[in-house]
Amino acid sequence: MDPAPPSATPGLPTPASYSAVEASPEFAELRHSYRVFAFPVTVAFLAWYLLYVLLSSYAGGFMATKVVGNINVAFVFGLAQFLTTFLIAWIYARYANARLDPGAEALKARLENGATLEDRS
Repeated sequence: MDPAPPSATPGLPTPASYSAVEASPEFAELRHSYRVFAFPVTVAFLAWYLLYVLLSSYAGGFMATKVVGNINVAFVFGLAQFLTTFLIAWIYARYANARLDPGAEALKARLENGATLEDRS
């Protein structure tokens, strides 16, 4: 007896079910929620990094200004880059947990249970 092909096995999503999910309003909303967060934050961070690089290249006097002891503006900006990176990661994790993960889990559960988009409640 031959095993059933993967697409005919109950509970396994088919390529058509993935296409249906991708075309669903829920997936579009999930994608929109991700982009609303990711694109502006990415642009802001890249602008912040570019400012650091430009100041380091063209405003050497300003960047060499001592803040406290031997710590200068360039060092403070450099540490701020790391702080900003960790802050963005933390904020994204909170955002994803609150706004993205519930919708993604609902779509995943629907696919794994073999439910069609018409079965949604």
